[in-house]
Amino acid sequence: MGQLTLTNNKMKLSSEQQTELIGILKNRFEKNKNRHKDIEWANVQAKLEANAKKLWSLHEMEMTGGEPDVVAYDNNTGEYIFYDCVTESPKGRRSVCYDHEALEARKEYKPTNSAVAMAADMGIDLLTEEQYRELQKLGKFDTKTSSWIKTPVDIRKLGGAIFADYRYGTIFIYHNGAESYYAARGFRGALRV
Repeated sequence: MGQLTLTNNKMKLSSEQQTELIGILKNRFEKNKNRHKDIEWANVQAKLEANAKKLWSLHEMEMTGGEPDVVAYDNNTGEYIFYDCVTESPKGRRSVCYDHEALEARKEYKPTNSAVAMAADMGIDLLTEEQYRELQKLGKFDTKTSSWIKTPVDIRKLGGAIFADYRYGTIFIYHNGAESYYAARGFRGALRV
């Protein structure tokens, strides 16, 4: 996919990039029908083509290695829900601490970014624990890596953050100092379109 262009202070994909991304998403959608039973691609594509901002966010998810795919449809809002469905935590989003506050708290060896800031810049949300558990029903994810997930305020106030992974046939939710970062820990995102 080519370069992004800055238009009216918003990131926008060229028509060629949009066509290429929609093709990638359609191909993934068709190869992984177990993730989205009873959802028709034509309806998803119509939503995508009508929302350039969300398409740009999906492009960011794709470019950082997330392999986004449709995992649900919200009947109440009429939105399709995309999660990062790459087998291991997205490569382009690893080695980040939890949030900006944690990044600023590090005195040395600071990572280049934080999960919360990257997600905000991409226009996506970190998966919640509930969403992470839903994702794991669709396959085996993070068997060698781990992913930061949305941390409850009470835990974050005390300096911690939570992450998740899948080991020994079990989903583990665990904690770390929010300022920690590891080459094998990134984050997964969710996007509603």
